[in-house]
Amino acid sequence: MSKIDYRLIKQLYLFLAVAEEENFGRAAKRLGMSQPPLTEQIKILEQSLKLTLFERSRRGTKLSASGKAILPHVQKFVVQMSSLEKIVREVAYGQSGVIHIGAITSAMFEVVPVFLEHFKQRYPNVTVFVDEIDSAEAITSLSSGELDLAFVRVEGEVGMGLSTFPLTEDKLGVALPLNHPMGEAMCISLRDLKEEAFVMSSRRVNPTYFDLLTSACRNHGFNPRILYEVRSVTAQIAYVCCGQGVALVPMSMVSMIPSNVKLVPLEELISIVTAALVWDPKRGHPLVEYGVKWLEEHVTDKKNVSNY
Repeated sequence: MSKIDYRLIKQLYLFLAVAEEENFGRAAKRLGMSQPPLTEQIKILEQSLKLTLFERSRRGTKLSASGKAILPHVQKFVVQMSSLEKIVREVAYGQSGVIHIGAITSAMFEVVPVFLEHFKQRYPNVTVFVDEIDSAEAITSLSSGELDLAFVRVEGEVGMGLSTFPLTEDKLGVALPLNHPMGEAMCISLRDLKEEAFVMSSRRVNPTYFDLLTSACRNHGFNPRILYEVRSVTAQIAYVCCGQGVALVPMSMVSMIPSNVKLVPLEELISIVTAALVWDPKRGHPLVEYGVKWLEEHVTDKKNVSNY
């Protein structure tokens, strides 16, 4: 079993301060220490890593190529350490458990609040962390153990030994700029969109969803002209808001539509899963097991979760 190098951890914090301040004096002041020991610790870090991390000159201190290469990883490490520190503090203050939840934005407006309201009543001493995340990132984070539960837009199996079941579903509509010629229509057929530029949810984020939409367009006689691929439904609407195309989005998003965008029902009744629960059953997390069981028993009307 390898030992934790606490000195290296401290030196990485010092490195980050100097990298962000681009000045040893300001970094030392920020850290509440004098400059000479800070400079010495950075030299020791460079020697132990066999790297030159900073380029020093009369004009200031800049990251070297090696420093720039490790900076994002050090920043991620510091964020993770801060999260760990927060969790430890919560446990020390008498909390009995922690659960990490990831969710797409639309799920944070719909099913997640319903679930958390019940969960916090059932487990008042449990600390719950909620992170906004896209579907692809959530799958990776569940597999690595960074997340315990995810509320994301996926259909069918996701692999990696993860389990999933759908929670909410909805019909598709068309988001249009307010001044679009079809903006006053009661409904729009897919074939009416064959000349339009599309803002589509990225295939990399959700391959099944992307393939469903493009296949539906092809079934109506055209390949969609995709101008932008984005990571979320809210991003699709934002691009439409800027006049960058039209987008196929769930009709439940109507409450989030800005004043210069119109959401028109699609003539074809295409249902999509707007939120699914995903978790790793191999981890045996008792809080997750309870949450999964409650959601399976209570969120049975996939078109409306507000009754629970």
